[in-house]
Amino acid sequence: MSVAKRVGLYFGSFNPVHVGHLIIANHIVQNNNLDEVWLVVTPLNPLKNKASLLPDYQRLRLIQLAIADNTKLKASDIEFKLQQPNYTITTLAHLTQKFPSTQFTIILGQDNLQSFNKWKQYEYILANYKLLVYPRPNVPASQFDNHPNVQWIQNVPFMELSATFIRNAIKNKQDVSYLVPQPALNYINEMHFYAK
Repeated sequence: MSVAKRVGLYFGSFNPVHVGHLIIANHIVQNNNLDEVWLVVTPLNPLKNKASLLPDYQRLRLIQLAIADNTKLKASDIEFKLQQPNYTITTLAHLTQKFPSTQFTIILGQDNLQSFNKWKQYEYILANYKLLVYPRPNVPASQFDNHPNVQWIQNVPFMELSATFIRNAIKNKQDVSYLVPQPALNYINEMHFYAK
């Protein structure tokens, strides 16, 4: 079967999405033989109390606003529709069945590669999917660094920026206008997200 489309899956809570996420996603789609990168919003885990985590569809909306002018980046709610708690392997199986001619690649940071052996059915994932890994500073080597299905993303512009920093800045009434794309920031301000 020929591959019609190559899609990178970039999983995250995106609480909120920020320029660091978008720099990585845009760099990857331009430099790694992918047609699109899907920013897959991870649902709220009902077993965890994350008071600062916005509801799923509001985080999805922030991404949609942030990437509206980029046809190669897509916001995905695919995990909202799957039984919770959900695992990456379930998402991959669902997507592969739904889009049989699409080749899916997982995008993750080097810090997540460190704990990859804790992922459900990680051996199957590693054997059947490519992992595109972006380097993170001060992360030691992992047992997967040289696996044939692990591809290191070269020359990624790295920005040490976290969603926690942004949420705290908003809570403290600081300007984050250069850290969050303006359409998403307008929505955050309009809805008073993270203000308390």
